[in-house]
Amino acid sequence: MKKRRTIFIQERVPVNCPFCKEGYEPSYKKYNDLKKYMTERAKILGRARTGICAKHQRRLTVAIKHARHLGLLPFVPSV
Repeated sequence: MKKRRTIFIQERVPVNCPFCKEGYEPSYKKYNDLKKYMTERAKILGRARTGICAKHQRRLTVAIKHARHLGLLPFVPSV
């Protein structure tokens, strides 16, 4: 008989995209704003945790990766 796994369901945040409200796109140049969408372990937070729409989540991910490549944001957390 198989054991049933308990699944932890994260509480979803309603979709209130700040990029749609303010009318601007995420940019690697504003790396201080991009830090809000990363954990302390330098991982990118998902849509369910941030409330960003799908379109801006994709652009946010690209902007964070671009900033990482340029050395503005870390790939791994600093000790």
